[in-house]
Amino acid sequence: MNDDEVPVFGHKHIDDAAPAEVAAPVRNYAYEMSHAQMHAEMAPGRVLREDIAKLREICLTKIDAVAVASLPPDRLWAELERLVYELASEYHVQMNISEQRQLATELVDDMIGLGPLEPLLMDESITDIVVNGPEKTFVERGGKLVQAPVHFRDWEHLTNICQRIAASVGRHVDESSPMVDARLKDGSRVNVVLPPLTLDGPAISIRKFSKKTMDFQKLIGFGSLTPSIAKILEICARCRLNVIVSGGTGSGKTTLMNALSQYIDPSERIVTVEDVAELQLQQPDIVRMETRPPSLEGKGEVDTRDLVRNALRMRPDRIIVGEVRGTEAFDMLQAMNTGHAGSLSTIHANTTRDALSRIENMVQMSNMGLSSKSIRTEMVAAINIIVQLDRQRDGVRRVTEVTDVAGLEEDIVLLKDIFKLKILGEAHDGQLIARYHVDRSRPSFYEKLAYFGLEGAWMEAMEEAAHDPAMTAEPL
Repeated sequence: MNDDEVPVFGHKHIDDAAPAEVAAPVRNYAYEMSHAQMHAEMAPGRVLREDIAKLREICLTKIDAVAVASLPPDRLWAELERLVYELASEYHVQMNISEQRQLATELVDDMIGLGPLEPLLMDESITDIVVNGPEKTFVERGGKLVQAPVHFRDWEHLTNICQRIAASVGRHVDESSPMVDARLKDGSRVNVVLPPLTLDGPAISIRKFSKKTMDFQKLIGFGSLTPSIAKILEICARCRLNVIVSGGTGSGKTTLMNALSQYIDPSERIVTVEDVAELQLQQPDIVRMETRPPSLEGKGEVDTRDLVRNALRMRPDRIIVGEVRGTEAFDMLQAMNTGHAGSLSTIHANTTRDALSRIENMVQMSNMGLSSKSIRTEMVAAINIIVQLDRQRDGVRRVTEVTDVAGLEEDIVLLKDIFKLKILGEAHDGQLIARYHVDRSRPSFYEKLAYFGLEGAWMEAMEEAAHDPAMTAEPL
């Protein structure tokens, strides 16, 4: 063997099999750079970033992408670790075992994963990842956004990761088509925007998919709501009230929807409509539908409105719309008013009244020619409860309002806050001090509570709320 030749991933195979028994994922040819040139550029005893970068480049020249694709990740990682060790020794790059393993891991992530994003995706304490160019990556932990020690090599490296994300869902992203929405294998939502739309390099936004089933007990532990509110929302789900969950981006709307859905009767047939599938329903009879963007030729798009209309033909007991953001609001109201009680949906809004205003505006966008009064009459008939969520300045996502859509007086929708959060101050640790105001008067849907035999449970839960230290019966 010549000095300039390196066998398959080092001098031994990982399982000590004969070379013919193992598919060779590394090319066996002379380095393009002479030893003398390499030694000149990699001075012994120095561990510089550029040294490691050059070592990475040499490793990549020895790898056969076709053979790599056939190796399981653990085998690939072990082979690459051996190769890094041999090349570091050969070119006198002083790297300890931890640094060698780190480089091998980075190579594996670049080949079969999402590069520097892989460790962040594996970290269950992270809920959001945002990348603003190669040098700035931020993560959200505990409701707080902080910068992460993650860097991409350059714009091209980050662009390659973006293109890999798009390709995983059969899409393409480049300067001519610089925006794409996608979903990772674990269900996480991804949005990618490339230059020239972004000025500081490619931008990636990832909303991670939680593998843990969320329930009200966990939300109570997080401080998102109180046991009294949890009981009331459980009753709302059991007696098939139509519920709108409102809030800003990242306020926990989908999480609350998942918790609410656990109280749907297993005998009911549920059809879900989402842009990106996130709901984790446990019932046996579920049809999950997801919108489809247009192809590169601009054809084949299936939007939320198309799916909501089709859901009505599928004999659903409940229709759950992941997010209402356009003309499908009209079809959602129609579904709620035509025998599909207990339907759920989310909307982006800052208050419960804003949520109704947004729904009204979206119905008007559908060009059905309805007057404002007709739309409001439809909304009052369809929607029973609006739950408002907010991610507050201490990082906690809280239920701030639970509102009864009580009726229509002339052209004004009457809203009654069953629970409303009031911020009283801030503790020494930065946590907000807050109390809920509770209104124990009979709700507008009391007859429906009685129909399901839950009026007693409702009044009992409201009585408990009135004596809850986290509540106050005094007006705000």
